Amino acid sequence: MSGHSRRLVLAISAACLLAMPALAQNKYPFQNPELPTEQRIDNILSLMTIDEKIDILGTQTGVPRLGIPNIGSSEGIHGVVQRGGGKRNLTPIPTTQFPQPPGMGETWDPEIVQKAAGVEGYEARYISQTPKYDRQILMLWGPQSDLARDPRWGRSEEVYGEDPFFNGTMATAFVKGLQGDDPKYWQSAALLKHFLANSNENGRSGSSSDFDKRLFWEYYSVPFRMAFQDGGAKAVMASYNAWNGTPMTIHPILDSILTKQWGVEVLSSDGGAVGNLVKWHKAFPNQKDAVVASIKAGINQFLDTYKDETHAALADGSLTQADIDYAVRRKMRIAIKLGLLDPPELVPYAKIHDGVEPWNTDASRDVSKQIALESVVLLKNEKSALPLDISKGLSVAVIGPLADSVHWDWYGGLPPYAITPLEAIRAKMGPEASVIYAADNTDGKAVAAAKAADVAIVVVGNDPTCGPNMAHDWNDAGTNPCVDPGDGREGRDRETLTLAQEELVKQVYAANPRTVMVLISSFPYTINWSQDHVSAILHMTHSSQDEGTALAQVIFGDYNPGGHLVTTWPASMDQLPPMMDYNIRHGRTYMYAKAKPLYPFGFGLSYTTFGYANLKTSAPQIAKDGVITVSVDVSNTGKVAGDTVVQLYIGYPKSKVERPMKELEGFRRVHLAAGETQTMQIPLKASQLAYWNVDAKAFTVETAPVSLMIGESSADIKLTQSLSVQ
Repeated sequence: MSGHSRRLVLAISAACLLAMPALAQNKYPFQNPELPTEQRIDNILSLMTIDEKIDILGTQTGVPRLGIPNIGSSEGIHGVVQRGGGKRNLTPIPTTQFPQPPGMGETWDPEIVQKAAGVEGYEARYISQTPKYDRQILMLWGPQSDLARDPRWGRSEEVYGEDPFFNGTMATAFVKGLQGDDPKYWQSAALLKHFLANSNENGRSGSSSDFDKRLFWEYYSVPFRMAFQDGGAKAVMASYNAWNGTPMTIHPILDSILTKQWGVEVLSSDGGAVGNLVKWHKAFPNQKDAVVASIKAGINQFLDTYKDETHAALADGSLTQADIDYAVRRKMRIAIKLGLLDPPELVPYAKIHDGVEPWNTDASRDVSKQIALESVVLLKNEKSALPLDISKGLSVAVIGPLADSVHWDWYGGLPPYAITPLEAIRAKMGPEASVIYAADNTDGKAVAAAKAADVAIVVVGNDPTCGPNMAHDWNDAGTNPCVDPGDGREGRDRETLTLAQEELVKQVYAANPRTVMVLISSFPYTINWSQDHVSAILHMTHSSQDEGTALAQVIFGDYNPGGHLVTTWPASMDQLPPMMDYNIRHGRTYMYAKAKPLYPFGFGLSYTTFGYANLKTSAPQIAKDGVITVSVDVSNTGKVAGDTVVQLYIGYPKSKVERPMKELEGFRRVHLAAGETQTMQIPLKASQLAYWNVDAKAFTVETAPVSLMIGESSADIKLTQSLSVQ
């Protein structure tokens, strides 16, 4: 042996000796973080009993005997939900509460959405690792990645909007925020809801969403695919409904596409969904057969009765040990990504515990305030009715059933504080100002308040839970009807798009034409009268702890609103196809709508104005597998600073197949000082131009030229240019 070889062997031996004390602390091989993931899981599976393996297919994923911690779970589409109570009679924990997902979407700002999700993921870690809370919630059920194809859908309050690319961009940002930016470990795990095409509540337990494969690949599945492939999410919940007659809980695409193509590890049933296979879908005669079919389809997390049925299926051979091991293996990959099997000193997120509660820090409050501000949409501002000039000593009437409350929805948590519009307006105007409040027009109070003030601010909207008893309003088919047919919620679709409280707006306006309407709602309304008469209209969604603060800053000009709508607001119900028509080509969304809406997708005004010029591309053509950059000069042509949203739409005038009239493929929110011009750049991949070729069973990019369109909304296109595809 040469001297060099001898020195190398001695060095290796010394390194092994140094490593031995650390390795000696590991009772089992799976506790060694240096081993490959699959080797660690092989060891875990060899050590687990069959009872432990079956137990782990619920939401309690720990194996106490082996020292494997529980991942746990919590709802989390716009804040960690720890309201307390339940079977364990848990103590409520306050957590930062952001606007409902449509409001998060109305920011058109993926960066602030990612920051909000980062706050949420951090709070989940803090609660999970701070001993006084004694609960584990590292898998957060969100984002909700479905599409709001119809404004009557009762759960449209849970999703970002109607456009697949837009929703996918926001869902991707939310996933990245939850899971963090460490290259090896996750802060928390995202579980997407609900795959697939779940956008009707009435009859959802046994309904079928019917549409072709092109719409599957080009529309309904897009936000999920983007969140998995671009965001790195690894978990999803199957929806209650069927697709073309096959219930999603047992659909073959769960394994063939989600697991094998998109790398999904956890496939969860929804609450009671396995039982629905028997009761509503009539797919199986009993719960055991339904459980077997679900496991074989890829389901490895049950929110349903499954344990006894799984044991029985193993006993009679309808399930095998290999079936169970395949299900457990995928859940253990998530535990390893969360660092739950590794020494805490190796996991950066293991340090998050004790000390000041994160929801009480300036950092969390700053994100909450910013996303609330960015979510406010200015729908009308005739003759610059807003902002109000506080220096003129105005008296203000604050009127309406939503003026002195912040409403929480079914998936909202308990905030550390909540600022109502009335509180924020009073605080802004100061103790000497005249602020008159009337909740409604009982005994003519609202009219009297409006007459007594210089300006009337009327705050109206919906109740996200349709009353205080949602937890007790469930029946076999969903939830009981809402008292107001314009309301909706989980388990109940809306019967009308009419805003009942618009009658109050009319009464206030008749008493004082200088009326500002604030619409706080989870979904669109056909507020045609208000659009025709009221000078200024603002919109935001529910459930932000800084709801009032954001509104007051916008109303009095401390913040220039820059939010834009994320759905098409129809002018009437007559513009909508039948609720159960899932073929969006029949007139749904801005891509296929046949009538002029009240407000188009992407619409939003500002206290300033913007100009667009010099639409250019980084190359005269794009290769079928290439990328180009689309650039445009954006100028603030008004007198105050403000935000606009540059929206890039694509049209396909020469396509050989039916395509949307236009579809969003890029956007940027930009802040500009008065008189400032910036060149905005938006990347465009050729793959975004593809359609699903049914014969080839693959995406195909046509060589026909496409139309590039830059707009301030889907209906307000400022610049167009043709782009050659080679």
